[in-house]
Amino acid sequence: GEVDGLVTGPVQKSVINDAGRPFTGHTEFLAERCGAALPVMMLVAGRLRVVLVTTHVALHAVPALITRERITAVVDITVRALRERFGLERPRVALCGLNPHAGEGGHLGREEIDVIAPAVAALRATGAVVDGPLPADTVFTAAHRDRYDAIVAMYHDQGLAALKALGFGAAVNVTLGLPIVRT
Repeated sequence: GEVDGLVTGPVQKSVINDAGRPFTGHTEFLAERCGAALPVMMLVAGRLRVVLVTTHVALHAVPALITRERITAVVDITVRALRERFGLERPRVALCGLNPHAGEGGHLGREEIDVIAPAVAALRATGAVVDGPLPADTVFTAAHRDRYDAIVAMYHDQGLAALKALGFGAAVNVTLGLPIVRT
């Protein structure tokens, strides 16, 4: 292609939408333009790398998008990027649960048991170093952050609230799954 990389700046999505252009965000826009089937948002602040299984979607729509196939695809793309772009030979990935306390053994939702844990097992069967589902309210503590090369959150604010609290102003968005580098 004619472009190898793209650096984007912040936008106010509502202004673009109010002007009559449907716009969910750079990630989805660039994926459509590049013909990428599954764009993956990774935000990086120092050693902290946060990846999202879903991107800019309403919270009520998230559970239906959390599938074994989507989780395994997102983690596969993440592991490949950690190897190829970040030079990590054997990346270690933490996978958040969807529900509070990672579902409390099914008492607060079954997504961890029925969807996320089988995805983790499938990923491990391929040799990936993946732990989860882990409670999202503790996985971002310093002990966990140092243990993993990336933390995969199920939805936007689950991952980005912690990232921005720890590294606001220092984070950069890297879209994985595109044929170009996007930051």
